[in-house]
Amino acid sequence: MDKRQVDAITPRDVDFAQWYTDVCKKAKLIDYTSVKGMFIYRPYGYAIWENIQREMDKRFKETGVENVYLPVLIPESLLQKEKDHVEGFAPECAWITMGGSEKLEERLCVRPTSETVFCDHWSKIVHSWRDLPLLYNQWCSVLRWEKTSRPFLRHREFLWQEGHTLHATAEEAIQRTEQMLEVYADVCENVLAMPVLKGLKTDKEKFAGAERTYTLECMMYDHKALQNGTSHFFGDGFARAFGITYTDKDNRQVTPFETSWGYSTRTIGGIIMTHGDDNGLVLPPRVAPIQAVVIPVAAHKPGVLDAAAALRDRLKAAGIRSKMDDSDNSPGWKFAEYEMKGVPLRVEIGPKDMEKNQCVIARRDTGEKTFVPLGELEETVKKLLDAVHDSMYAMALQNREDNTFDISTPEEAKAIAEGKGGFLRSKWCGSLECELAMKERAGVTSRCMPLEQSGTEGVCPVCGKKCVTDIYWGVAY
Repeated sequence: MDKRQVDAITPRDVDFAQWYTDVCKKAKLIDYTSVKGMFIYRPYGYAIWENIQREMDKRFKETGVENVYLPVLIPESLLQKEKDHVEGFAPECAWITMGGSEKLEERLCVRPTSETVFCDHWSKIVHSWRDLPLLYNQWCSVLRWEKTSRPFLRHREFLWQEGHTLHATAEEAIQRTEQMLEVYADVCENVLAMPVLKGLKTDKEKFAGAERTYTLECMMYDHKALQNGTSHFFGDGFARAFGITYTDKDNRQVTPFETSWGYSTRTIGGIIMTHGDDNGLVLPPRVAPIQAVVIPVAAHKPGVLDAAAALRDRLKAAGIRSKMDDSDNSPGWKFAEYEMKGVPLRVEIGPKDMEKNQCVIARRDTGEKTFVPLGELEETVKKLLDAVHDSMYAMALQNREDNTFDISTPEEAKAIAEGKGGFLRSKWCGSLECELAMKERAGVTSRCMPLEQSGTEGVCPVCGKKCVTDIYWGVAY
């Protein structure tokens, strides 16, 4: 590893927050702008999002979802139609009051989320049961005036997708809500190598205006939680507020049921904090912009550059995202650079390898090197990419299992949270008072009630009442 690159990154165990910022900057993922809380997604960082978007969009469409695009500006009168929703977002809204040199008759909110715009649209186009279901999604940016900001994790403007669907029955809407959570879980685990804890949010933590909020909770390297995708069942509250009705098969006027679900670029922060190490990024192969980088060794020797280019071309032809670095930087500098950028595999070839009709492949996750006959290049690279994914997932899962603890009192929870941290598991009586007491006395918030409940009886750690609901607590980003 090139010493200049190592010195550029603060070790994770010395200062995790500074390590994270160093990686974001040094790996050229993101940059700051002159507007607080707004960031530039640099090409390498945006390419990761494009790959996540591609994987997600494919899965959405397989379930019948269609992409649309709605306006970025929302009239204040629309936001006011759903009381809980507007109260939930009011502190984060950014408002436009002038159009050119003229004062607007009505304030316009820059989109913090789009439920109200979708509902306004649906109120005009939904008439019959034949119009349902509506399965929409839009890829866009939203604006929320956060007081603090951090690359990927908390932006004032961030990129995401927001799905919105409308259904004839509550059962259909709930099924869709749960289905989209499973899509998110599939991408997290089988694309991003991030184990997820699937659960329901408490009433205190659910989305403003929702009847139920389903969530995915992931554990980071520092044992804090990251909410990584949510799916909401709205019931018919929004539809009633916006006067959406349709004529059913019995010729009755009835109200439909709605869902909403969203996944954002904060998952890139999750990738960094789940998998990164003291040398920089470690990217999951299935979203890495470069899956294999070819490095010519002793490039000045006859035939080396041509041999390296041939390997790159073969990998590209096999559908593997690859590049060759034929710059005049030293091999050591290149090794450090692509370690920093988290490229899953490094393929080296030099004069001695050419004599033996082989190349050397190094894994980013473990550093393990393998000598590979050139005739087996494509097959070996594909197998190694899968092996890297599986290894990364296993390491992340082990981190979660090693740092999940059963607690029986707020004091016990506080000691763990202020020590090594982790997910704290207990029973819960369901009361808001006990939930608030856990935050006040232990410094943790409810993460979720897992969908897979144990069914055993225990006692609430705060009030001591007998109860059966399993819940996870933790400190979250």
